[in-house]
Formats: sequence, C-alpha cells, structure tokens
Amino acid sequence: MIVTLHFTGGEVGAVYATMGIASLFMPALMGIVADRWVNAERILGLLHIIGAVLLIWASTVTDYHTFYLIMLLNCMAFMPTIALNNTVSYIVLEKKGFDIVRDFPPIRVWGTIGFVVAMWMVDMLGWTKSPMQLYVSGGAGLLLGLYAFTMPACTPVKVEEKKSLASSLGLDAFVLFRRRKMIIFFIFAMLLGAALQITNAFGGAFLDDFKTSYADSFGVKHPNLLLSISQISETLFILTIPFFLRRFGIRNVMLMSIFAWVFRFGLFAIGDPGHGLYLLVLSMIIYGMAFDFFNISGSLFVEKEADIKIRASAQGLFMLMTNGIGAYLGGTISGWVVDHFTVDGIKNWQNIWLSFAGYALVLGILFPLVFRYKHDRDAVEVVKH
Repeated sequence: MIVTLHFTGGEVGAVYATMGIASLFMPALMGIVADRWVNAERILGLLHIIGAVLLIWASTVTDYHTFYLIMLLNCMAFMPTIALNNTVSYIVLEKKGFDIVRDFPPIRVWGTIGFVVAMWMVDMLGWTKSPMQLYVSGGAGLLLGLYAFTMPACTPVKVEEKKSLASSLGLDAFVLFRRRKMIIFFIFAMLLGAALQITNAFGGAFLDDFKTSYADSFGVKHPNLLLSISQISETLFILTIPFFLRRFGIRNVMLMSIFAWVFRFGLFAIGDPGHGLYLLVLSMIIYGMAFDFFNISGSLFVEKEADIKIRASAQGLFMLMTNGIGAYLGGTISGWVVDHFTVDGIKNWQNIWLSFAGYALVLGILFPLVFRYKHDRDAVEVVKH
C-alpha cells in the first residue's frame, strides 16, 4: 500500500483498522447465526468464499477509498471465521472421540506454520509489493471455503432455554466491569491490542525504505522472510507458556509481554538490514514473547476470573477489547504517528519506532502499579486448561 499504491501512513493505518471495526460486531452476529439457524461449517465456507472474491477484486483497485471499502467488507467476512474455525474444529474432534484440550493445540499450530509458508511463498516469488499476493490469499480462501462444505455437519444445538440477544452478543460479560481489577485488565488489553497492529501495518514498509542504503541486503531483498521469524518465534514461545505461568503468574507474564513490546520497537529503531541485521532478527524473536504471553495469559486470566455462566461471553469481551477497539486504535493512531514523522515523503523511522517503544514503556511502568493480582503457584490447573 505504501510502496506500490503510495497511500499515506494514515490511510494504511485506516485499512488495518478495518479489522478492529469488523471485530466489534461480525463475530458475534455470525456466532448467533451458527448457534441458532445454520450449520457452522457452511457459514465458515460461505464467509471464506465471499472474502476470496473481495480479495481478488481488491487486486484490481488502486484508489484508496475503493480499496478501503473492499478491505472493510473483507474483514467483515474474515474476522468471524477465526472463532468459527475453532467451533467447527472442536465439534468435529469431539464427534470423532478426540480429547480437545490435548489434540487441538498441535493442529492449531499448523495455522501459524501456514502463515509462515504464505509469507515465504510471496517473498520467494517476488510478490511482496505486487497485487499477486492478493490472488494467493484469495485462492487459499476459495479452496478453504469449498473444503469447509465437505466437513462433517456442525448443526445448531437445540436448547430449551433461549439466549437473549444481549447474552448472544456477549454483553452479559460487561458485569466484569464492576470489579476494579477487571476494568484495569481490559483497559490494558485494549492498549496492548493497539500495539499489536503497529508492526503488522508498517514492518514491510520500514524494511523497504532501506533499499537505497542497503539495496543488496537480505532484509531488503526478502523482507517477508525476515518478518516471518516473528511467526516462527511465536510457535516456540507457545511451548514455554506453561512454565512461565506456573513460575511467575499471569501478572508477571503479562508484564514480560509489555516489556517485550518495548524491545520489539526499540530494536527496530536502532537496527538496520546491514550491520544491524542481528538487532532486527532479535526483534523478530522477541515478538513471540510479546504476542503469545499477552494473548494466551490474558485469555487464561479471563477464564479464571469470569463466572462459569459467562466464560464464553467474557472471552468474547477480551477479543472485543484487543482485536476490536484495540486494533482500531492501533491502526488509526499508528498511521497518524507515521505521517507526523514524514517530511517530503521521507519517513524518520527511528523516531517512529522510538515513539512506539515509549508508548509500550509507559504501559510497562503503569501496569504493575495499578494492576493487583496475587499469584498462587499451586493453582496449576489453570495452566492445564
């Protein structure tokens, strides 16, 4: 968007913020449809096919306003598929007699591996700055959509007691805001959700701007390969979470995540694809801790603190704060920051990344001061489940 279509930082941030807008209501709405009327695997398939068509259409568009609208519609189709994919997986595994807790994570990790493979494929074929990458994702969405219709039927469950609309939308989880601890937690969940959007939106453009000073470097020639180290790190840090949660507790693990974001952005500020390549690689490795420790430990915290009757709604609220409001704020505000530090088309990336690092540092200082949570090292069952 920046290099080929010449969108501004604000426009790029706005496009990424469409994910947050869609996450505010579409997953809940599609969840209601799957719970009450239509098989989950059919909705999953239909949404992927719709998203595929929109991505292929986006590949032909060069003006910002049309592109923005198409990507908003695409996110409205795509964001519900994350939860629906889990729902379909759980139902099918259960029907086949598998242990969901034990057998699903090794399956889910292939999603991250697929992310890495897609990045490598686009990079190796030279499509990083080409609309051809939209054909790759569109083609994958079309195949997945068609495949979903061949999966075992995941019919709506007939229940005697009908859920209210508020309950289906997850609004009953807002009762958690009556507790000061949960208010603080959800506010920081939102603010860290904003941090997650920043490198997603601008990591590639940052590396591309070194094409004049480090034209022959690995990072400039293969930016997606370099960025994919973040996803590889993610798969590894997932395995360390049980140890860290048992040893240090959710509060300290989340604090590690916040300071990992400080280093993630700080290393981007001082690194480069030349002699500073090792700093960029280190930043990619740290991403695994920054992303996994916050998302998984945060989800476990919500699971432990919420009443059993509203656990699903509470998880939905957690996703709303991070992937919804947080993603929208992160995409929008990061675009403003990039434009603020852009003069005559030249971006001062060091100041941009240092601004983001400073933002994470403020969160890291405030979090332990305002969030009170006593860790019980004997409560290891939380980790297991």
